[in-house]
Amino acid sequence: MSLFAKLEPDEDRGAANQPLAERMRPRTLDEFTGQEALLGPGKPLRTQIERDEIGSMILWGPPGCGKTTLARLIARMTHSEFAAFSAVLTGIKEIKEVMAAAEHTRRAGRRTIVFIDEVHRFNKAQQDAFLPHVEAGNIILIGATTENPSFEVIAPLLSRTRVYVLQALSTEQIEALLRRALADPVRGLGNEKIEISDEALQHIAVFSGGDARAAYNTLEAGVRAAQPDTSGQRTITKELLAELLQRKFLLYDKSGEEHYNLISALHKSVRNSDADAALYWLVRMLESGEDPLYVARRLVRMASEDIGLAEPGALAVTIAAMQAAEFVGPPEGNLALAQAAVYLSLAPKSNALYTGYGAVTKDLENTRTEPVPLHLRNAPTGLMKNIGYGKGYQYAHDIEDKVADMECLPESLARKTYYLPTDQGFEARLRQRMEEIRRIKRKRNAKS
Repeated sequence: MSLFAKLEPDEDRGAANQPLAERMRPRTLDEFTGQEALLGPGKPLRTQIERDEIGSMILWGPPGCGKTTLARLIARMTHSEFAAFSAVLTGIKEIKEVMAAAEHTRRAGRRTIVFIDEVHRFNKAQQDAFLPHVEAGNIILIGATTENPSFEVIAPLLSRTRVYVLQALSTEQIEALLRRALADPVRGLGNEKIEISDEALQHIAVFSGGDARAAYNTLEAGVRAAQPDTSGQRTITKELLAELLQRKFLLYDKSGEEHYNLISALHKSVRNSDADAALYWLVRMLESGEDPLYVARRLVRMASEDIGLAEPGALAVTIAAMQAAEFVGPPEGNLALAQAAVYLSLAPKSNALYTGYGAVTKDLENTRTEPVPLHLRNAPTGLMKNIGYGKGYQYAHDIEDKVADMECLPESLARKTYYLPTDQGFEARLRQRMEEIRRIKRKRNAKS
């Protein structure tokens, strides 16, 4: 028995007992929905497929956007043998068997496309097993992944493939696919009497989250759950869908790229004083299963990095929110984090502390580490006092205006300014105070 599947033009018409999502797989590029930036007329990937000039590639995109379907279309249109792997089920032994068969096939003048679903789940040894065969031209490798291949695919394999980024389908595109399935009498549901409103179809499309497979599965489940009336018609209502869907399952991976994308969106929304967006991204993370204390820690960071002394209370609010979230626990404790996120968003903004910290760090890297000036050192022993520790120190409380004309930085950095307060919020008062201190020193120096 051959290890390969030869994909003929009518193969995917599918038997009636196949899932709707499988039966409705596109058979041509013209049937393929979405990914116009890659597969639209005249686009590079489409041109390569049509000219039969494809190379190894990684298809990176969310679930249900068409990665597997596209791989099958490429194999069919290029008249290639097709071998599919699942990273969950395949070991080194199976890989070697198929690679040997692919080499034999190449010598016979035929090409093999090896499709790896969930390539990010293959370990380094498994990925290494494909390398020599990709280099030798025995196979064309098409990997599919929902994770950033920069992190999940080994560098040697990544350097020998082209990465194509696929996008989640829009709500409108999902609706169009559902209508096509309802109308298609051969592969779809066109021979059945089904009544479903535009609003219910849109409901399925929205809750699919851009995943065509999920949308098809929901529609099919709705048809099966709907009781036929006396004429055999099945009506899919919003109430029925609500029972089927229960809730929306949000795409999220706490250790993957989506984790970093969402926290970045939250941080930048807070920085831009957009309370609505900040609340949205925070709730989306928490409802997707993110650790509330991770979110809390990031809010604490925002309080110092983006608000600082423009609103000194921001740090106290975020610390309190973190303690409340830990004390109460989810879901009630999540409200404390939401309160902190909105507070930070609406607070006056300043990155003066963050910038000042960075400036000091840069000077520490680029200047020699000077000793603490003698006048700033304590002299707890007579010997230390005799060699100059504490000499010239001025006690500010004994001086008019409580400001001594004494340099507190190392000599090479004297008069250097690191903290530059803005005119936002409380920091405006700090700015005025710093200017007042400078005036006091200038006035005193003018008299001496």
